Amino acid sequence: MDKHYVYIVKCKDDSLYTGYAKNVEQRVAKHNKGLGAKYTKVRRPVVLVYQEVYETKSEALKREYQIKQYSRNKKLALIKEG
Repeated sequence: MDKHYVYIVKCKDDSLYTGYAKNVEQRVAKHNKGLGAKYTKVRRPVVLVYQEVYETKSEALKREYQIKQYSRNKKLALIKEG
């Protein structure tokens, strides 16, 4: 069964980007090649700082949306909790 991931990367400008992927390592590599989201394309390189795994795409996308609503400080606390 496929795993579904929600991840946070830290960009070159110290901003945070939250996303969804089935393969986090490949997705981060795409971001760093400029093939990811427009947001990260101009903020390379990015570094993976946090990830969560889910059994279903639906669960992962709901969590991605939830994290995207968080303030920067709340995201940093989530990353710190690990």
